[in-house]
Amino acid sequence: MVFVKNWEDFEIAVENMYMANPQNCRYTMKYVHSKGHILLKMTDNVKCVQYKAENMPDLKKIEKITSNLVGHMASKE
Repeated sequence: MVFVKNWEDFEIAVENMYMANPQNCRYTMKYVHSKGHILLKMTDNVKCVQYKAENMPDLKKIEKITSNLVGHMASKE
């Protein structure tokens, strides 16, 4: 598992992973209340990319990618 430090790198890696193999991709989001972090993880059973958001401005970016992924996944089924 790789933690990506930069949001743009995470976004690119997630999009590339999903476009390469949409059937096997899984996306999870976990909020750690005690630390105030949101952990994002995307895997395709071969690679795993993670990102830890520690501040509030990142929430808008997370909402954008989450809505795009969920919308795309729902439209394929």
